[in-house]
Amino acid sequence: MAEVLYYAIPFFILLLVVEYLSYRHLDDDDHDLVGYDLVDTRTSLTMGIGNVAINVVWKFAVVTIYAALYELTPLRLDPGDWWVWVLLFFADDLAYYWFHRVSHESRFFWASHVVHHSSQHYNLSTALRQTWVPMTYFPFWLPLPLLGFPVWMVLLAQAWSLIYQFWIHTERIHRLPAWIEGIFNTPSHHRVHHGSNQRYLDKNYGGILIIWDRLFGTWEPERERVRYGLTKNLETHNPIHVAFHEYVDMFRDLRAVRGWRARLNVLFRGPGWSAENVSRSHDPARRG
Repeated sequence: MAEVLYYAIPFFILLLVVEYLSYRHLDDDDHDLVGYDLVDTRTSLTMGIGNVAINVVWKFAVVTIYAALYELTPLRLDPGDWWVWVLLFFADDLAYYWFHRVSHESRFFWASHVVHHSSQHYNLSTALRQTWVPMTYFPFWLPLPLLGFPVWMVLLAQAWSLIYQFWIHTERIHRLPAWIEGIFNTPSHHRVHHGSNQRYLDKNYGGILIIWDRLFGTWEPERERVRYGLTKNLETHNPIHVAFHEYVDMFRDLRAVRGWRARLNVLFRGPGWSAENVSRSHDPARRG
């Protein structure tokens, strides 16, 4: 069922081209729109292609682990029951919320996820700027096969969540009707999430639904103009550097401290922790 995501890729590219042409040929009163930069877009596409290639291999390991857990549990949920699909929708979206939140609040996970926030532009190509270290993602979905969801259903839910999130990476859609903004993740909510403004850090982690952020106190509406990217932006478009720069910085910080407690703090506390507590001039890139 993960193949559903691959079938969506041509439509992603088509919509990306349409959005790019809209910036080139449509008049717009909002001259503050970030739009496209071709070098930045090339980097985003390169990161996306790399992610797809790595996941072709990595998914075999994921499926094996999920299948093992499904065989271990006595629980079984029948795909023929409509309520199982409703439960799957909410379970997957909640798993995504906590994966996303931890990926911002723990540096070990942030080192992978930072790739997605490394662009100073916000358009549909940004949605394709994905990690080359997807191994940090799968632990958050381990409860689903243990609850009795068949493996193919878990993979399908992950695919529909990622497909949904593609379209919210745009400045072309401003605000949607209030009832939609109150329930679902929208371009407005997700622009906040990609902002490096102080008030926008560590906000709006939702995948499809924004209700988790409202419930757990991480929701922030779009108010001031969003500044995209990291609080300390990269000075290169080199895909290798984009993919691994935070791992390099993290290991450098590990070497700079003594004691296992300090090393665990570097690994698992917030991305800004080492900037305040490791005595050196390096300031790790962070975006909450």
